[in-house]
Amino acid sequence: METLSQNSQPNSAPLAGVRVLDLSLLLPGPLCSLHLADLGAEVIKVENPRAYDGSRAMFKSASGAPSLFLMLNRNKKAITLNLKRPASKDILFKILANTDILLEGFRPDAMDKMGMGYETLCPLFPKLIYCGISGYGSQGEYKDFAGHDINYLALSGVLSQTGNPPQALGFQVADIGGGSLTALSSILAALYQREKTGKGQKLEISMTDGALQFLSLYAGIYAGTGNSPIPGDELLSGKLPNYNVYKTKEGKFVALGALEEMFFQTFLKVAGLGSLLQDHPLKEENFGLLKQKLAEYFSQRTWEDLESIFKNEDSCLTPVLSIEDVAKSEYWQNRKMVFFENHPRYGKILQFGSPFGMKDHPLSYRNHPPEHGEHTEEILKSLGYSASDTEGFRKDRVI
Repeated sequence: METLSQNSQPNSAPLAGVRVLDLSLLLPGPLCSLHLADLGAEVIKVENPRAYDGSRAMFKSASGAPSLFLMLNRNKKAITLNLKRPASKDILFKILANTDILLEGFRPDAMDKMGMGYETLCPLFPKLIYCGISGYGSQGEYKDFAGHDINYLALSGVLSQTGNPPQALGFQVADIGGGSLTALSSILAALYQREKTGKGQKLEISMTDGALQFLSLYAGIYAGTGNSPIPGDELLSGKLPNYNVYKTKEGKFVALGALEEMFFQTFLKVAGLGSLLQDHPLKEENFGLLKQKLAEYFSQRTWEDLESIFKNEDSCLTPVLSIEDVAKSEYWQNRKMVFFENHPRYGKILQFGSPFGMKDHPLSYRNHPPEHGEHTEEILKSLGYSASDTEGFRKDRVI
């Protein structure tokens, strides 16, 4: 499989020359900084010397590779810094003197308690863009509450639309959509504004606020009709026969997304069901019967039988791929969105490509996901610290 390795970051990359100091851990912040790194920013990942990012210990492969960490942290440098030690503030401030973005994922007042909050940093570094990702933001009764993706989805109303009873989702909508991507958009907007004003600013990203945006369609239904959308029985959640999931003969699944009647007609023609709507028009009283007819049709066919429909550009029928299917898919490999790279310690590792389709700046895998504190000495040296300074920091458990 083709790899994307390159040794250096081209100066033409969109964020070349931008430095990010990333204090975040686990998923939302690191995925945001991964996107920034892929776009050309220099990202310095900070971890406690004795309490590394938890993703380093999660989902390890047979070879010991921390697969989640490796998915989220390519193209970054890593240092260790104990932010609770007084000497760490001097080091942090030296890094911030030439830093554009500080990214953190603590509770809203955690950095303030350490003497490194935005109100402290702003006068010293007026061009700094400070981005904090938290569950509920810094205002409101939940601001100090712990939480996870399912809590943010519950409070925002999104979880209520997953069924009756509501079902825990198998992917992180609030963490990624409400956290990572909302933070990324905010940071890029703040960088653009700074070009015009010369000033940085504080960004407060609430994953619950971000999750709320996923209810826009259903909020429109509620506002227009006065009725709460029915979980599993709305236009895009299972009510329509032509926008649904069906099981095939071999026990796999397909997704039919022929929402507009012209696409549904195309699907039916290619599937040999051209007379179905003549006998049973696409009206609400016929939805149940049409779903039954389609379920019977798909139950008698395998993915291989359906290949010609999959390949018809207007049929809107796709196979429901598993993670294993995606990892082995020629489609995703040809798009360079799924690839493997050779890590110096763990060998071949799975990576997802960058979703930002910039033809003048294709993704480059510049640096392997770093070991814990791999670049600590290099960065301290660049800040003017001597070898004896570094050894002193180590003895004092600062690094």
